[in-house]
Amino acid sequence: MPGGILLSREGDIATVTLDNPGKLNALDLAMWKRLGAAMRGLHRDASLRCVVIRGAGDQAFAAGADISEFGKTRSNSRDAKKYGEQLEETMAALAGCRHPIVAMIHGACVGGGLEIVSQCDLRICGTSSRFGVPINRLGLVVGYGEMKGLIDLVGRAAAMEILLEGRILGAAEAKDMGLVNRVVPDDKVEEESTAAARRIAAGAPLVARWHKKFARRLAGGRPVTRAERNEAYACYDTGDFREGVKAFLAKRKPEFRGK
Repeated sequence: MPGGILLSREGDIATVTLDNPGKLNALDLAMWKRLGAAMRGLHRDASLRCVVIRGAGDQAFAAGADISEFGKTRSNSRDAKKYGEQLEETMAALAGCRHPIVAMIHGACVGGGLEIVSQCDLRICGTSSRFGVPINRLGLVVGYGEMKGLIDLVGRAAAMEILLEGRILGAAEAKDMGLVNRVVPDDKVEEESTAAARRIAAGAPLVARWHKKFARRLAGGRPVTRAERNEAYACYDTGDFREGVKAFLAKRKPEFRGK
């Protein structure tokens, strides 16, 4: 059975499931395409407040790309270039999503799976989760568009350690390296990831989007312009700011509308 990308929604939280459990949720080319399309669609949905990405089942987030199809999709440089361009489009869609993204990580998270979570904003895994990019055993490289997310997340030195040694890291070492934000018992991964998504969704959505935008901009390295600095004050003209202050003073829960 071919793999798929499943979308579900509960209120203002969407869940994207990488669904190929027979291959530890490895992504074939069609899945990479559908994941990119799904993320672009979610980005356009202003009613959302958070996106959760997970693998089907509890054995793996994703075991990278589906190597069994490489004979058709990556057997030479010309085909590999087309494959790589699609993969980079998907990474760009993940990175460019305006909504906060929580990675719910069960089990193995390697290769392309780790590249996906490197584009997420929060990464929560179980104690038995495993991470790595053992690509040196396959004789192929991680392209610029794939490597950028990893370097942005953990820095050049740690990224080089991951890529050059090709080791598989346990959850504790992954947290020390900065690959994940939180390690919880395996049977609490879904509960904690869902709770994190709900905490995000309860906040002011425009503020979350601005913070994502500013963090992305600061990672670019170029000096921030005066106009960009001034954008940080736009929140004071929003209804959400007025609601937040009123709710705080009245000692009640705010009801943000994203306006």
